[in-house]
Amino acid sequence: MAFILLFGIVSLFSDMTHEGASSIRGAYLSLLGASAGTIGFISGLGELVGYSMRYVFGRLTDKTKRYWPMTILGYVLDILAVPALALVGEHGWVAACALLVIQRMGKAIKKPAKDTIMSFAASREGAGKSFAIQEVLDQFGAFLGPVLLYLVMLAKTDGTPLQVYSLCFAVLAVPGAVTIVLLLITKRRFPDPERFEPSPKEYVPFKMKGEFVLYIAGISLFAFGFIDYSLVIMHVSRTWTALAPGLAETSSLVNSGTLPLLYAGAMLVDAAAALVFGLIYDKKGVKALVWSTVLSAPFAVFVFAGKSVPMVLVGVALWGVGMGAQESILKAAVTSMVPKTSRATGYGIFECAFGIAWFLGSWLLGVLYDVSLPAMIGLSVAAQLAAIPLYLASARLAKR
Repeated sequence: MAFILLFGIVSLFSDMTHEGASSIRGAYLSLLGASAGTIGFISGLGELVGYSMRYVFGRLTDKTKRYWPMTILGYVLDILAVPALALVGEHGWVAACALLVIQRMGKAIKKPAKDTIMSFAASREGAGKSFAIQEVLDQFGAFLGPVLLYLVMLAKTDGTPLQVYSLCFAVLAVPGAVTIVLLLITKRRFPDPERFEPSPKEYVPFKMKGEFVLYIAGISLFAFGFIDYSLVIMHVSRTWTALAPGLAETSSLVNSGTLPLLYAGAMLVDAAAALVFGLIYDKKGVKALVWSTVLSAPFAVFVFAGKSVPMVLVGVALWGVGMGAQESILKAAVTSMVPKTSRATGYGIFECAFGIAWFLGSWLLGVLYDVSLPAMIGLSVAAQLAAIPLYLASARLAKR
C-alpha cells in the first residue's frame, strides 16, 4: 500500500502537468487556427500513437523486464512536451500538434510498464481498489492542474490570449519537475516491485483467450464513442450568432476564463467515480462496467444538445464518470485475464485497441460535429451502449 500511495503521488503531479494542459488544449489549438475537424483528427492521432505503440513497448517490457527504465523514459518525454507548448508562436498549430503527439508517445512508452508495476502491488491489495486509489490521486492532480491555470489566468490581466495561454503552459513545468524527482525517489525506495506478486514456476506465454477478445471488442466500442475532451471544450468555448441575421451580438455558453475550472470539476467526478466503481468491481466484477457505462453514455446529449450552463455541467460530470471507469476498472479487468509474466503485453494490446478505436471515433465524431450534431450525438451514445453486451459475454466466458 505504501508503494501504491507513493506511485499515486507521482501520478498526481504528472496529471497536474498534462491534464492542466488538456483543460485548455482544445481552445488553444482553435486560437492558433486549427478547425474542429483538425482538432478531432489530432486528438485522435495523438491517442492512436499513444495507444498503438503501447503494444510494441509492452512486448519490449515483457522481454527485457526493464520496468523502471521504460517508466522513467516515458515520464520524461511526457512531461517535457507540455511546457514546450509555451514556445509555439502565433499560427503555430502544426508545431503544437507535433508536441501533443510527442507527449502521447511518452505515455505510450511508460504506460505498459507502469500499469504492470501497479498490477504487482494490486495482486496484494485488490485490483479494483488499487487502480481506483491511484486514479483518485491521479484525478486530484488533474483537478489541481486546471485550478492552477485558472489562478494564472486570473493573475495575468494584461497581454493577448495567446500570451496568457503560453504563460499557462510554462507554469506547468513546475509540477512536471516535481514528478520526475518523486519518480526517482519511488524507484530508489522500491527498486524491485516484481516481488509483490509471486512468479509462476514456469513462463506463461500470452494467449488471446476468448474472454479477452470479447473484452477488447467491448472497450474498443466504448473508446470509439467516447468523445475527446478537446472537442467538448472547443464546443463550450465557442461563440455563435444567436440572434436574427444582421445583428452582430454573439453569446458564449461558458466564459473562457472558467474553462480550466470546468475541467477541474470533471476530474473531481472522475476521481469519485473511479473509487466507487473500483470498489464495486472487486465485489461485483463486470456489473461495475455495465453500470458505469449506462451512467456515462448520455453525456454527449447534455454537452452538445444542451443550450444552458446546467446542462453542460451535467454532461461534463457524466463525461467524468466515463473517464473514471476508463482509468480504473477497465485496467483492473486486465489483471485478472493476463498472467504476470506476459501482463505488459496484455496491457499493450488493451491500450493499442483502445487507442485505434479512440482515433477513429475522434476523427469521425469531429467531422460529424461540422456536419450534423444529432448524428454525432447518436453515434457516440450508441457505440458506448453497444459495449455492454460484449462485457457481459466476456464475463460469462471467463466463468466457464
